[in-house]
Amino acid sequence: MKEDIITLGHGSGAGLTHELIADVFHKEFNLPSLDDSARISNRMVVSTDSFVVKPLFFAGGCIGTLSVNGTINDVSMSGSKPLYLLASFIIEEGFSIKDLKKIVQSMQQSAEESQVRIIAGDTKVVKRGECDGIYITTTGIGILPEDVNLSATNIQIGDEILVNGTLGDHSAAIINARQKLMLDPMPASDCAPLYGIVQFLLRTGKLKFARDATRGGIATILNEIYRETKLGIIIEEDLVPIKNTTKVLCDLLGLDVLYLANEGKLISFVSAMTQEMIGELKKQKYAEGAAVIGKVTDEVDGVYLRNSIGSLRPLRMLASDPLPRIC
Repeated sequence: MKEDIITLGHGSGAGLTHELIADVFHKEFNLPSLDDSARISNRMVVSTDSFVVKPLFFAGGCIGTLSVNGTINDVSMSGSKPLYLLASFIIEEGFSIKDLKKIVQSMQQSAEESQVRIIAGDTKVVKRGECDGIYITTTGIGILPEDVNLSATNIQIGDEILVNGTLGDHSAAIINARQKLMLDPMPASDCAPLYGIVQFLLRTGKLKFARDATRGGIATILNEIYRETKLGIIIEEDLVPIKNTTKVLCDLLGLDVLYLANEGKLISFVSAMTQEMIGELKKQKYAEGAAVIGKVTDEVDGVYLRNSIGSLRPLRMLASDPLPRIC
């Protein structure tokens, strides 16, 4: 650790977060892995996550939908079926009961969509000024089928890299809401459950590994995979799906969509899928914009983006995300 104090960058999901986890939590807790979920028995999987997004309400969702779908997705990426959630609330004195009800209702609606039960939790209230409205922590529990084993160690040269739709939508919605940019059309968060997409990919027999591309975007995940496997990765810029509004925002603010957070997108490593399979994938809910955007290759050592003229640009892991409190 180069810093002797915690900075916002330590919560960004990028390089500083990895340093913090490795140098403090992993070392002291002797964690078995740095994954978003953990198997605590042969078939039971658990994951926990905290949500501090600002603003609390935004186009396409709110902190409630994030807190449920975010944890459901972390459980789902292992191939598990999410079953139960526990929810913990830290609420600031003076917070609106009306807004709290809206948040809780959104959580229940998101849980019902995924056939998940919220079964327990905890509530604490702190003095006015000691919390920014409300923070939520959710813990998810799921069951892993006996024949499923998704792991980065399954990835091989020649595997394709697949996303289920346009990237950067969540970050675009948060930036637009914070800065009151009044973009038209208004960007909306892609917050959504991804269990169904993972299960479809498993049924094809092609899925090797999957991860939901939240903080740090797909570039951060790809760097995590490279560090674990030492396999080269090339992303084709022309194949990356992006909405025009998000592209305009990126151009305006000098952002790279590959580093922007998503809350309803996964990045998966698959053996070559047929066009028929891709067509069927696009019929699945939340996968209409699915696309193969790159490959695992021995052409490079690291993670690279190939632009329209064929040049390669390295995609390195950032020290911190320029957009704190994105989820």
